[in-house]
Amino acid sequence: MIVDLPNASTSKISQRLIEIREDVGAMALSRVLTLVLVVPEDDAEEALAVANSASHQHPARIICVILANARGKARLDAQIRVGGDAGASEVVVLRLFGELTRHARSVVTPLMLPDAPVVAWWPTEAPKDASQDPVGAMAQRRITDCAAADNTSATLKRLAKTYAPGDTDLAWSRITLWRGLLATTLDRAPFEQVSAATVVGGADSPSADLLAGWLQHRLRCPVAIVRSRTGTGIVSVRLERASGPIDLVRPPAGDTATLDQAGQPRRAIALAPRSDAECLADELRRLDPDEVYEDALTRGLPKVTRRRVTMTDAVKDGIVPSPSDARRTAEQLAEASREAIRSAMVEASPEDADRSTEAVKSAVRDRLEEEPS
Repeated sequence: MIVDLPNASTSKISQRLIEIREDVGAMALSRVLTLVLVVPEDDAEEALAVANSASHQHPARIICVILANARGKARLDAQIRVGGDAGASEVVVLRLFGELTRHARSVVTPLMLPDAPVVAWWPTEAPKDASQDPVGAMAQRRITDCAAADNTSATLKRLAKTYAPGDTDLAWSRITLWRGLLATTLDRAPFEQVSAATVVGGADSPSADLLAGWLQHRLRCPVAIVRSRTGTGIVSVRLERASGPIDLVRPPAGDTATLDQAGQPRRAIALAPRSDAECLADELRRLDPDEVYEDALTRGLPKVTRRRVTMTDAVKDGIVPSPSDARRTAEQLAEASREAIRSAMVEASPEDADRSTEAVKSAVRDRLEEEPS
């Protein structure tokens, strides 16, 4: 259901929300927060689709602020979306014209849910200081996305300089799986100290920088970044230890990574890039300051070294693992797994067929254990 309210006022919008609620039921009673997103007109629908998807985990009132033409007469055009057009939320789209473009906070405040946390999100270019921005100042959490900036390196430095408790960035959320895999690997024997680390990531990947900053602060060792071509994201992480390196590699445009370490068989691990909706839902899950992000951004990242060498040369020199080798290894492991499953199904006896699930699982485990590492 979509209701257009041209040349509206905040009181008119509030009254219309009450009327809609009376018509369709108490739709706002389960909303747990107010999500305010500030976005240009061209990116509004894409951002709303992401917010609607995330709202299935965190029902919210979504207020989308579009700063339109700042010239001319002040005007507020509004649109209310509920039901299937709003995911698990209710959406209020506000288009501000003229003088109103400089008073977004005054327009948004009357429409926020009472006694509910406020989260501000800038899907594209963020303000210079999110915590001092009129919309950001009234939010408990402020979410930016420096991957959308033209100069990611300069944006990260600005985010570090202006950091305030409650700030976070979707580039940080995108490395959650990488951080989990690396932490889990280091929790296993042999429990050796990491002497150095190298992260390979695209020239336009702020997530690679934040991952390097996190490693530097947590491991207290030298960490370097090697740049791959634009658009490749995070490609690999190498952790140097006395017994040999740990290599976690995800080839560009791939969804499967390989984990290789001394004394252990190579493993293929599902590591698909996370969607913006997944990352936004993660950030909406917590409303307290993220001290780990703060440490990675403000303390670890400034100490990271940037190697002036291409990924190709770094692979040739043995500084970082080869993505091509990792891709071939992942394909071989996948084929070995499929072959083990086919063989196990063929070898299952008729009596086992009635209990096929457990029989096949057991046979697959036995066959995989026989595979050479």
